[in-house]
Amino acid sequence: MFSFCKREQNGVPVKGEPDMKAQHCREMNPDELESKLEELQRHLFDLRSQSVTEKLENSKAVTNVKHDIARIKTVIRERK
Repeated sequence: MFSFCKREQNGVPVKGEPDMKAQHCREMNPDELESKLEELQRHLFDLRSQSVTEKLENSKAVTNVKHDIARIKTVIRERK
C-alpha cells in the first residue's frame, strides 16, 4: 500500500505503517503530493471506521496517518 520505509518498535518493523519524512515529501512533484494526500485521507477514514466497528491492530496508526497528512499539507503550503 505504501512505498515508504516501515516504522520500527524495539527494532521490530511495524507492518503497514508509513514512515514518511518531510524530505521525501519535498522530493515529490505536486501531482504526486496531491494523490498521496488523497490516499492518506481515505486511509484515515478507513482507520476511523475500523476503530468504531472493530478493534484496531495498531492504535497509533490513526495518529501516524494524521502526522503524514500534516507533513504533506505543510510541503504543499511551502511551495505556494
